[in-house]
Amino acid sequence: MDPLSVSASLKIVTQPAGTRTVVVVSGEIDIDTEEAVRRALRLALAGSPGGLDLDLAGVGFCDCAGLNVLLSVRRLALADGKTLGVRAVSAGVERLFALTDTSSLFSHAPRPTAAGGVVNAWRGHSPTTHDLMEENGVSDEAEELRVEVGQLKRAMLTRPVIDLARGVLMASFALSPEDAWSVLVDVSQHTNTKLHQLAEDLVDSVNGAPLPTHLQQRISTAVAEIARPA
Repeated sequence: MDPLSVSASLKIVTQPAGTRTVVVVSGEIDIDTEEAVRRALRLALAGSPGGLDLDLAGVGFCDCAGLNVLLSVRRLALADGKTLGVRAVSAGVERLFALTDTSSLFSHAPRPTAAGGVVNAWRGHSPTTHDLMEENGVSDEAEELRVEVGQLKRAMLTRPVIDLARGVLMASFALSPEDAWSVLVDVSQHTNTKLHQLAEDLVDSVNGAPLPTHLQQRISTAVAEIARPA
């Protein structure tokens, strides 16, 4: 395997696989490492005739900055007549894809043999996309692409407000970027609130809009759990 990038929190290696290239990413993909990941993936894509298959099983942390990288490189791949697929994910990446409903955008890659880690592969569309297509009688490839482009745009547009919300939590509770993201995910899951809606509510609260009581309580609980010694 050919190493592309190695740092204290990030390691990327590549391996040719026929007309495609397997890229194994380990470590953290966040605002501090997103440019290194972007450069590495673009370099690997340029040298691969068919595209990239990503192994993200070793990614311990990935936030919306990392998702933005994956979406932008996917768009470059499609423009070159290639594809970018995800063949394995960690629990954190799987949760990110689920929250943003973007797993179907990386679904072409075949499922690999699990080797002790958390491995997932996606075949076809996410449940939300499938329901939308069934409800509207969508069957042709052009309409399927339209639905996926809508998902892509939604994920891209929600990234700025999520980053702002993470900044609010970091400033308010002296949290690290990783801990702030964990709080957002925790509150979203425990209050059944969409991640982008939670982010908007947090940002609005800085401008004087009242934050719902149940969100305030869950944020306090999540922050306390993170601060509690292991």
